[in-house]
Amino acid sequence: MNAARIDLQVVVFGLGDQAFALPVTAVREILDHRPAYRMPGAPAWFLGLTDVRGDSVPMIDLRVRLGLMAAETTLATRILVVDIPATQGGTPALALGLVVDRVLDVSTFTPDAIEQSPDIGGRWRSDQIEAILRRGSEFVALLDPARLFAAGDGAEGLHAFGLAA
Repeated sequence: MNAARIDLQVVVFGLGDQAFALPVTAVREILDHRPAYRMPGAPAWFLGLTDVRGDSVPMIDLRVRLGLMAAETTLATRILVVDIPATQGGTPALALGLVVDRVLDVSTFTPDAIEQSPDIGGRWRSDQIEAILRRGSEFVALLDPARLFAAGDGAEGLHAFGLAA
């Protein structure tokens, strides 16, 4: 990660008492929470569809997708509309709405604050975490949006619902 050793700009958000981040380049916009059109038979992490500027966008409860307990929606709950890039296997690019507890800030991390994700198991699979970002004595897990919904990840992926090829 970051072979060029450049600064990394990210959107930092909270899920429970944990801090996570996504690259600014992956986040199209941040929206206030809104209800989704629920689809029958979908897994708990798939909240349904919402309209974003005339496009139907799948909404994902990121807490549940990462194995955390679902939480009540608050005034701070936000939707991060992210672009999942096309894959080499031919899966087209896809916009997703990731529901998060709160957006904390947009931050820039220098190369010396970016560490490889340790592969020690635990609550989150290390292949979904691209790096660990240090902010003083605290840590922020940088998620890889494409790997959150990769095929063959042991969980039902988006393609199982016709949302990805």
